[in-house]
Order: sequence, then structure tokens, then C-alpha cells
Amino acid sequence: MLKKKPNNNKELLTAIGVSYRALGGVAVFSAVVNILALTGTLFMLQVYDRVIPSHSGATLLALFALVVLLYLLMGILDNARSRVLARIGARFQDRLDERVFRIVLKQSRLPSERQKPAVALNSLGTIQGFLASPLPGAIFDLPWVPFFLTIMFAFSIWLGLLGIAGAIIVAALAVANQWLTKRKNADAYRIRLEADAETERTRKQIETVLGLGMVGPFLTRWKGLRATSLDANLATSDISGRLTSASKAVRQLLQSAALGLGAVLVLAGDFHAGAMIACSILLGRALAPIEQVIGQWGLIQRAWEAWKNLSVLFETIEDETQHMPLPRPEARIDVEAASVVPPGERKPVLHAITFSITPGKALAVIGPCAAGKSSLARALTGVWPAAAGIIRLGGADINEYPPDTLGRYLGYLPQTVTLFPGTVAQNIARFDENADPAAIVRAAQKAEAHKMILNLPMGYDTVLTEGESLLSGGQRQRLGLARALYGDPLVLVLDEPNASLDDDGLRALNGAIAEAKTDGRAVIIMSHRPSALAECDEVLVLEKGQVRAFGPRDEVLSRITGTQMPNVVAGGAK
Repeated sequence: MLKKKPNNNKELLTAIGVSYRALGGVAVFSAVVNILALTGTLFMLQVYDRVIPSHSGATLLALFALVVLLYLLMGILDNARSRVLARIGARFQDRLDERVFRIVLKQSRLPSERQKPAVALNSLGTIQGFLASPLPGAIFDLPWVPFFLTIMFAFSIWLGLLGIAGAIIVAALAVANQWLTKRKNADAYRIRLEADAETERTRKQIETVLGLGMVGPFLTRWKGLRATSLDANLATSDISGRLTSASKAVRQLLQSAALGLGAVLVLAGDFHAGAMIACSILLGRALAPIEQVIGQWGLIQRAWEAWKNLSVLFETIEDETQHMPLPRPEARIDVEAASVVPPGERKPVLHAITFSITPGKALAVIGPCAAGKSSLARALTGVWPAAAGIIRLGGADINEYPPDTLGRYLGYLPQTVTLFPGTVAQNIARFDENADPAAIVRAAQKAEAHKMILNLPMGYDTVLTEGESLLSGGQRQRLGLARALYGDPLVLVLDEPNASLDDDGLRALNGAIAEAKTDGRAVIIMSHRPSALAECDEVLVLEKGQVRAFGPRDEVLSRITGTQMPNVVAGGAK
């Protein structure tokens, strides 16, 4: 469901906010680390003010031992800060993983999105990677820049002004970096996604591509996109590289300028050598986080783009509503004036469909090609939500059931059977981790696929891979039917279940339908083959997305015989 939200950043900020204590700890660690960063400066002052005038080796040794301890503590706290930030990133991702995964699944309802990479998951990973990088530590150090500049003012107003001027120059380089690379970074990211989508489309259609000799043209298109993305990345890298080099040069120049200015003050008698060197170190420390941010500006931009992507998705794609659990419903389907619009489209493919099916009955949905049979199957299973009207299961709107719960009540056999990487048993059990082996075998036996499975190399433990070629179309169809029957669903929705079956398979299908009816289940079959009508009690005829006829099988078939309706039982499904 699409719905505007008043604050599209709320979920993201909440996911970060749950780690507020950890963020507070990072802030404390950063404070201590930055205070300990004065160790070198203070050591320098003590060496010039105490050790050298007194020629005391013992004092030098004691000071050096203290410096070692302080730097060791600084390293431990800096490492702890990095570890905490990494875990904040991991918690952020863990909190949003399920939400983003469901967004990806909802986006996949759009045909235009199925061949594209999962941008939402990539965006979440980008933000997590940013939080786990050293860059947030540098950002936490930025508020301490004025602290170091203030200390420089305490030594000399002129050195303080030099520090402020240096900070302004380096910050200006950071702003220039962002301004010059923002669009190029966005373009490179967009084109890279297009190239990834092209790769995914080619990979999924590899048989067609190879069979028609289309590798060359597709490779040319892909290389063109990659080259464009690479050019944009190189342009961005060149700009960032120049500005990063400039910031390093400016920092080194400013430190030298601090030494020079300090030397002038020493010659004037207003300063001493230790303070001169200490101010140079302080200036380098003050500018270091700004320089680090400039050097990693590309990562900041990618994380910001990812944040905006997720913000838009969270704004437009509503989270799953938590409904009160309902009792197991009756095996009854009521469709009340339901109209269906495919995701991403505007024109309905089904118009005001109305019918009912009761427990123990089987309904055949027939009609010419593009009548809307497969669209109705998708609507009945909640894959495509009804744009108008209501589809009820056991009297309740199917939208009142969580998707996984609704899926357990329905046994859906899509027109194209897809088997997932895993064992045969896992595919039949819908990858239920707590699946009962006896229930798996029972479902296979109902689909008369048990003997076929036992003849596979490892029986139920045979591992199927993506694009599995081990099985024939009929075998895949039987496994799909067994999967639909697993868990004793209340309603079976079978879309062209006999499309790839031989005579034995057809007998097995009709036997499974008859058994389901005997068990009090409802069965809905979308088909254009007369053999599917054998066990059906009622027939619904679709034409151009509308109900042409509905009623008892023999009565409807006799009514439409001899009419002008073309190919009632000869068309394909859509």
C-alpha cells in the first residue's frame, strides 16, 4: 500500500536513536581522546621548559614514561570508539533489515523492478559501512577543532588567528569538494545501478541470449554503461584527489607558517621555542579531522544518497500493519465486486468480479487469452491487492491476515513453477525450518510425486540449484503441486496446473483435487484445457476481465456452447 508519511526520516532516526547511549559513550571517548591529543604538545613544552634547562635525564625519562602511558590509553579509547561505532552500524542494519527486505519484496511486484538490483538493501549496507568506517570518528572530532584553536589563542592571538584562517581555508576546500562532486557522484551511482540491472536481465535470460546470438549486442550495451559510470567516477576521483592534495599541502604550509610566525614572536621576545613548536603541533591536530573528512567525502556522499533513498522508500511504502490474530477461517472464498490493477499500472485487468466458493467445492476459471485468469489467481492469493471491492477468506478480508499466515491458508500453484536453491524437501515445505518430514511426504503423496522424488539421485535430499535443469517441466509441476498441498491449506489456487503434465500427471492432479474436496477444502483452477474441468463443480467464465458466466459446470458450459464468445476454453492464461 502506498501512503505518505509526515516524517520520512522518523524510522531511520529511530533506528539510530536506539543506540543513543552508545553514541553518548562515543562522544565521551572522543572527548578523552582529544584531550589526550594534547600529550605531545605538553611533552614538548616540558622538554623545553624543564628538561633542557635543568639537563635532567631523570625528568626526561619520567616524562617519557608518562607520555607512553597516555598514548597507550589514547589508543585503547580510540579503538574502543571504533568498535562501538561498528556495532552501532550493525545494530542499525539489524533493526531495519526486515523492514527493507519487505520493501524489496513489495517493489518486486512491479515488473520493471524485478530485474534491478535490490537498491534498498544496497543503501542500507552503504549506511552501515559508513557507520563502521573511521569517518564517524573524524566527525566526532570536528567539534574539538575550536578547542585546539582556543589553546592557540592562549599562546598568542596571532597564532590563533592563523589557526582560524587555516580552518576556514580547509573547510572551504571541503565545501568545494562537495559542490564539485555531488552531481557526478550521483550520476555514477545511477549509471552503475543501470549496468547492474542490465547484467541481471542478461543473466536471467541467458538461454535466449545465447540461442539468438545476442551476447555481442548486450555486451556492447553493458560496456557502454560501465564506461560512462567509470568516466564519472574518474572525474569525481580527479576532483577529490586534487582537493585532498591541496588540503594536505595547505595544512603543511600552515604548520610551517605557524613555526615561522612563532619564530618571529620568539625573536621579538614575546614567545619561547617550546610554545612555537607546540602551536605547530596543535594546528596540525586541529586541521586533521577536517582533512580526513575531505579525503573521505565520496563515502559521505554515498551514505547521504543512501539515506535519502531509504527515506523516500519509507515514506512511500507503508510498513506491514499489525493485525489482531484471527482464528483459522472456513475454507470459503467470497469475491465482492473486486477490481484489480497490476502493480505499476493504471488500467484495471479485472472489473467488478463477484463470485463465491464454499468448502468441498471446486471452481474452474476459464476464458480466452488475456481474459484475466492469472490476474485473478494473483488477486486471490494477495500477490496483487484489489484496487476496489473485497476478497474474503472465511468472511474476513484477506488483507487482515499477515502475508505468511495467508500463505499457509492458501495452496498456490503459479503458472510458472519456480523452485529455489535447496533440497527437494525444503522446496515442498516452503523452507519451513520446523517442517514435519511426515507432512512433506504426505504432501508429495497427495500430488503423486513421492515415487518420482525417490527416483531422484538423493530422493528428498536432492539439492536443486537456481535454474535447475535436472527436472522436466512435468516433474517441476508435480513438485509445485506438492508445495501447494503442504500444510493442508484451506483453499487451493491452481493456475494452469495441467500445463506440463502427461496423462499420469493429469490423473494425479484430478485425484489431488478430488481428495481436497473430500477433506472439505475449496479448489480454484485457472485453465484453458477441458481436462481441468473433470473434478470441478462450478465454472466461472472470464472475458476481457469481466465475468461472462458463473454457475454449475454443466449449466454454464451448455449456456456458452454455440455463442459468439471466441476460444472460451482454448485461450492461454494471463
